[in-house]
Amino acid sequence: MRFVFFCHSLLSDWNHGNAHFLRGIVSELVERGHRVTVLEPFDAWSVQNLVHDHGEASLALALEHYPAVEPRRYDRANLDLDEALDGADVVVVHEWSTPDLVARIGAHRKRTRSRYTLLFHDTHHRSVTAPEEMDAYDLSGYDGVLAFGEAVRDVHEREGWGRRAWVWHEGADVRVFKPNPLMPASDLEVGPESKPIPMRGDVVWIGNWGDDERTCELRELFLEPARDLRLLAKVFGVRYPDVALEELAACGVSYGGWLPNFHVPRIFAAYKMTVHVPRRPYVEQLPGVPTIRVFEALACGIPLVSGYWRDTDGLFRSGVDYLVAKNGSEMRAHMRTLLSDPDACHELAARGRESILARHTCAHRVDELFAILDSIGDRAPGSRPNVPLGVFL
Repeated sequence: MRFVFFCHSLLSDWNHGNAHFLRGIVSELVERGHRVTVLEPFDAWSVQNLVHDHGEASLALALEHYPAVEPRRYDRANLDLDEALDGADVVVVHEWSTPDLVARIGAHRKRTRSRYTLLFHDTHHRSVTAPEEMDAYDLSGYDGVLAFGEAVRDVHEREGWGRRAWVWHEGADVRVFKPNPLMPASDLEVGPESKPIPMRGDVVWIGNWGDDERTCELRELFLEPARDLRLLAKVFGVRYPDVALEELAACGVSYGGWLPNFHVPRIFAAYKMTVHVPRRPYVEQLPGVPTIRVFEALACGIPLVSGYWRDTDGLFRSGVDYLVAKNGSEMRAHMRTLLSDPDACHELAARGRESILARHTCAHRVDELFAILDSIGDRAPGSRPNVPLGVFL
């Protein structure tokens, strides 16, 4: 089959977590023998910021680590949809695409009576925090919406933004996100030939400072515990204003800047634990959506302590796959336990990775996508009839 993905960018993951998941999905589809075309705009803001900070050479890094991902960059004004969509079986349009492009693709489907399945991929909290932005998308020509959580799907169905909506959670690309081969010896898939490396720190947090959506939470759940426990701590991410960098320094936390997502396993291998600090919209309005960072950390086999979020979608085993800290006191207690009890660390990390491998890899998500495609029966006239699931596999 031929898949076409319209996305913001797969070349750059600068403040763009959706690139992590989609790179894995594309790689999985190609490995299964499908043809995949990825289209992204030349002027994607993630690309522009990455090149500004790290130069043009930084764009080649993703291609080295994801050889199956070969994005075609287009000029918005000159994009030829007839050429781009010729022979497509499945077209997935990410919600960071501009409203005019989303509308153009839907109109192309209706105008040409094309046979491809057309899906809109929603992976952001704008459905609840900025519904007026979602109203700008014309999804009348789409078969439905892939929503990265039940809460997002429910909003789409309630607002009538798409004909149908399915839950399609993110997942970890375990080709990339796995215990680093140089990880200190433990019960986590380390062969006898591996050479342990010394730990370089106690705790690491990988994430972007963002739009004041978790500033207070970062203070309470990461910076202050790291300071009070005198931990060797480090942060990686972008969009840290000067005031944030000053606060990190005041708490004794070092700053590493942008970290390509495919280098995350190497960093995790050098630290005893990591933390997850959910953004406020996900805690308050989108339960069941942990974001990609949780999947990746658990896949890498590092002990994880997370700020509280409601796992209404039943993705993980809270307290088994990761520990939960509702406040700074609980975070300090969990950190003390993990620092003093290597067996507890290894057990927590092993159970978390166990859940990823059982249910939450990109291979699982591709299987789910095929099942969704197979379920689409109320197709537009002239569209491709249902194909048995086995044909896709």
